[in-house]
Amino acid sequence: MKRVLIRLLLLPASLVCLSCGNSNPGRAAASGIPYRALLTNNVSAGSESAGIFILNAEDDVRANVAEISAGEFPGMMVVTPNLAQTLVFSGNGTAASDNQFSIINNASEQNAAHVTLPGGTESFVVSPDSSTAYIAVPTAQVVGANPGIVEALQLSSGAISGQVDVPAVHYIAINNSGNRILGFSDNSDSVAVITPSQIGIGGALTYIGGPGVFDRPVAAFFSSDDSTAWVVSCGAECGGTQASVQQFDLTTNRLIASVPACVPVPGTTPPQCAGLAAGSVALVNGSTMYLAGTPYSGGLPSQPCTGETTAATTCGLLTIINLNTMSVTNTAPIVITDGYHNRIALAANGQIFIGARTCTEIIPPVPPPTGAEVRGCLSIYNTLSFAIGSAPAGGVVIPPMNGDATGIEPIATRNVVYVAQGGSLRIYDTTIDALEYNPNDSKNPGQISSLVGYFIDVKTIDF
Repeated sequence: MKRVLIRLLLLPASLVCLSCGNSNPGRAAASGIPYRALLTNNVSAGSESAGIFILNAEDDVRANVAEISAGEFPGMMVVTPNLAQTLVFSGNGTAASDNQFSIINNASEQNAAHVTLPGGTESFVVSPDSSTAYIAVPTAQVVGANPGIVEALQLSSGAISGQVDVPAVHYIAINNSGNRILGFSDNSDSVAVITPSQIGIGGALTYIGGPGVFDRPVAAFFSSDDSTAWVVSCGAECGGTQASVQQFDLTTNRLIASVPACVPVPGTTPPQCAGLAAGSVALVNGSTMYLAGTPYSGGLPSQPCTGETTAATTCGLLTIINLNTMSVTNTAPIVITDGYHNRIALAANGQIFIGARTCTEIIPPVPPPTGAEVRGCLSIYNTLSFAIGSAPAGGVVIPPMNGDATGIEPIATRNVVYVAQGGSLRIYDTTIDALEYNPNDSKNPGQISSLVGYFIDVKTIDF
């Protein structure tokens, strides 16, 4: 199914440019820290204000500098490919949300520019040359059409350069060359194909797929030459039927192959599903895709927590797919937390950190009795052929922490992962899949001393 959307409508945006222009990532940082992490804090309490904290990612200490202002509720962040800037969205999903989108100059550690978006966003990407950000705003009002737009923001000037109507667009993905963006809308089996150079001047949008091709698509990954996209369909978890991965030829707009997210019956040809899996977030490492989601049946979570000792009655599943053969490689269910999975990262020592929101939490009474279960929305999967800490080969650890896992950032120079969960920042050691021992605060493993706030996302900005 293909549709062409011709009409474009430009909506006004409130723009403030404080010190626009390109920064130099090779220049010494204002804080004097050579390897930094940025941490968004979206509440003001006591002497702390909402903003972005700067952390020393080499020794887990907060920098002795003021936070960077980035709106009233700073949360999700994306770092540009050239490391010069960090993009931050501020919003709380209510009528009082400021919906501020900020451009942080990483060298000067200041807010260089910000715009007010016409709604909230959960997805924005940056062109490979770091010149332009593209922002999905699913609730943006459009005169004479259904809500939903993708805006183009020039990072050198901080100005909106154009937008294209994409009804209910929730997530976007950009290819390696930056000449194509795929847009994924809620409750749709079609994928919008956006030509960035045409945004704002007409002819920017067509559609591919449709029912029978995709099933509530939410993400895509591209081959090195951009001729192929592997599209993740969310299926029943997003109101469709079956989660799957489609190999799609972008040169001919033709479906090449599709593999359902399921646990296959060994030895069956073609593979038969022993049980349906799910997929709302994925990570690709080489030719292997790790796909996480929560199976649904009849509109409700349906996966039992088989093999886990937990009071939770439903769980999620991780599916491992070989993209070369378009086949599922795990022969038994890999059980993780339930919830809507939207964060995933590969860390040192082959450990995959998977974050969800609105999962089944187990919160013990206060004071907690000895041995009481604590369970939140973070899962750690061991990809190695030998045990790591309490995780056996191919096994899963559910850390005893409550809350949504909203930010996951492996520290590239160390065996450490920063995780924002339940409003707190936790530091995990990937050699044991447990909280890191911090010599700066020996009584509080996995924490940074004197770090007060409600933390949403974390990103390193120096490599």
